[in-house]
Amino acid sequence: MQFTEENIATLFGHEAAEDEDIERLKTYYLKGSTFDQVSNELPLRILVGHKGIGKSALFHISMEEERTKGKLAILIKPDDIAEIGDREEDFLKLIREWKQGISEIIARKALISFGLLYEGWRGKLNEYGGKIIDFLQETLSAKKYADLKQSQQAVLRDFLSSGRIYVYLDDLDRGWQGQKNDIRRISALLNAVRDIASDIKGISFRISLRSDVYYLVRTSDESTDKIEGSVIWHSWSNHEILALLVKRVEQFFGRSRDTKELIALSQPLLGGKLDPVMASTFHGKGHWSNIPTYRMLMSLIRKRPRDLVKLCTLAAREAREQSSEIISTEHFNEIFEEYSQGRLQDTINEYRSELPDIERLLFGMKPSKQEKRTASGYIYTTDALLKKIVNIQQSGAFKFANGKVADRQSLAAFMYKINFLTARKEDGNYIIRRYFEESRYLSQKFADFGFDWEVHPAYRWALQPDSINDVLTNMKPSAD
Repeated sequence: MQFTEENIATLFGHEAAEDEDIERLKTYYLKGSTFDQVSNELPLRILVGHKGIGKSALFHISMEEERTKGKLAILIKPDDIAEIGDREEDFLKLIREWKQGISEIIARKALISFGLLYEGWRGKLNEYGGKIIDFLQETLSAKKYADLKQSQQAVLRDFLSSGRIYVYLDDLDRGWQGQKNDIRRISALLNAVRDIASDIKGISFRISLRSDVYYLVRTSDESTDKIEGSVIWHSWSNHEILALLVKRVEQFFGRSRDTKELIALSQPLLGGKLDPVMASTFHGKGHWSNIPTYRMLMSLIRKRPRDLVKLCTLAAREAREQSSEIISTEHFNEIFEEYSQGRLQDTINEYRSELPDIERLLFGMKPSKQEKRTASGYIYTTDALLKKIVNIQQSGAFKFANGKVADRQSLAAFMYKINFLTARKEDGNYIIRRYFEESRYLSQKFADFGFDWEVHPAYRWALQPDSINDVLTNMKPSAD
């Protein structure tokens, strides 16, 4: 195996799905349990998940499948809606402005996709009172479209017959600051698309939001309880992510694998299919001594495909530097600190808009000298976690971006929500870890659910750069 940059990108994929060639993405994309919950005929689906979990990838694949079937699918990006509702203070008027803005964008993009945009279309749309489907069907049926490509004609015929259009709004939280105005705009947008989908049959909206964005909107606007039934939390099991990695490796070597076939395999069998690329055994220390490499990988990612891409890419580059044709333990050991620092910085960048002083909070979770001596750092009972947070607060109070003072319970819930903390339970030599997406209310009541808390392994090298070699020794890998 030659770990050139081209081979690494082809082998493990791009970190951002939108940067991947769609044909290549289709060959190795693994449809997890979330896909069918989002890609369907329902009028409103809101896909919620952490950054890097694969929301854009799911949208890209879903859109491509619909276009292949001759369906009309439209993508709305942040720059399309940048100026909607910027100055409106009245919330009801803001919703009305969003409804008008979204309707115009859909109509314009639909006309452009057929090359049939014409002067005065906006005034004509207003005559239809925002009935987008009626406007488009009437307008397109009256136009001559013999010059359209065959694929465009197929889409047009289907739309004129079915009156159905699929609208994707992706990456809307770009530039999100967590301010009151940001929350109002997203809330008004959600209310607007819900009204449009309710009033106009034939439109299916799919919206992606980061989990922290949705959480703030949901807890700040009581009207969003009406869209809660349309929310799909995007999550992966470690088994699915391992199958995803195997599918990419198999595809690299020209072996096409069916998703259901891979998912049905046990993790040891899946791990064996990585042998052409990486050593099957990880020779670590303590509980990590001679464990399967796939188990090490699954323990250090935050159930996000992008984490796995980053971890494997860094290790592959290290293998190239050492002129190795396979990724081994020494290559992973060399990049753990860089991987950890990257994940910590990503988290700080992603959630600083919600808690401006997040850096002080997270670095405050570094083990004390006493915790190092007793090997109890990073793992806490609920009482111990709250005491740890109180100690951090002694250097200054924390405030969320919305102005609310953060008490110790809300800070603990915040760290759990951003996946810095995970719930844990011992299972022999392994750990069962639970994430916010799987148990969203586990930390909010702080009752005894039989779980303790721990700082996720992905962050520990960044928090403990003075004792890098001890990090693996003092933690256990995840169970299958």
